[in-house]
Amino acid sequence: MRLANERAAVRVPATTANMGPGFDSFGMAFRYYDEVEVRPVVGPTSVSVEGVGAGTVPTDDSNLVVRALRAGLEAVGAPQAGFEMRCVNRIPHGGGMGSSASAAVAGLMLARGLLSEPEALDDDLVFSLATGFEGHPDNVAPAVFGGATVAWTDAEGTPRCAPMPVDASLPVSLLVPPETTRLSTEEARKVLPDLVPRADALFNTSRAAVLMLALAGRPDLLMAGTEDRLHQHYRRDVLPASMAVMDSLREQGYPAVISGAGPTVLVLADLSQHTRFTLERHGWTVLRPGIDAVGAQLV
Repeated sequence: MRLANERAAVRVPATTANMGPGFDSFGMAFRYYDEVEVRPVVGPTSVSVEGVGAGTVPTDDSNLVVRALRAGLEAVGAPQAGFEMRCVNRIPHGGGMGSSASAAVAGLMLARGLLSEPEALDDDLVFSLATGFEGHPDNVAPAVFGGATVAWTDAEGTPRCAPMPVDASLPVSLLVPPETTRLSTEEARKVLPDLVPRADALFNTSRAAVLMLALAGRPDLLMAGTEDRLHQHYRRDVLPASMAVMDSLREQGYPAVISGAGPTVLVLADLSQHTRFTLERHGWTVLRPGIDAVGAQLV
């Protein structure tokens, strides 16, 4: 295997996970992208970053995109090199929109784009390797395959996923809070209990099934399908603003949930103009990206 191309570029969608009842399993991709370009060079690796993370993320070989790129080359026996990389980042870091999954997938897709035999690094291998970086597959699956997905790890520890039918015209809104409310996934997980009541587990099992029906074309089921008892209410103390917004929207009839580990709030609907303006006056950013149906793409 050799490096055959002088340049590769990729765009990777933002994603959400959990979507209420589908804790650590359901995911969805959005038409809101990070874009990365790379070329092999003689000499040390350098990374330029525009947008989110500029001035804070590593700009050398410790950068997550670069590490994933090298892992992809190593997986197929391709040679390493120095790299000149340019990242245009839009996905918030620590915001519950899959930024680390998108970075890992971006690096692996760039490796594919440089290879003489790109089919050696197919989507299934990208999914598996990126899950290794993430530790769980819920955000990785929609980043790679697009649309809505359900992901799990089998008895042998292998990550698996499958597409969920979804109405691509379903409106989605992402409510990104002010910068001061960022929360790491690790912090958000620390507040979750090791054991939950059986009634809550049964509740989420039924609501996850309802959500699958709702996404496939039953919007009348979205409110019931986005109910959750496994994780969101345990995070009230670490996500007070996001939980307050979610509660308020649900009281108004919007199917709102915490996106991933938060603090972004996902609403599977359009918001009224008044509601959007109110959120924006309080420093929130309201995105209306639409659902991405194809996942990461070399461009």
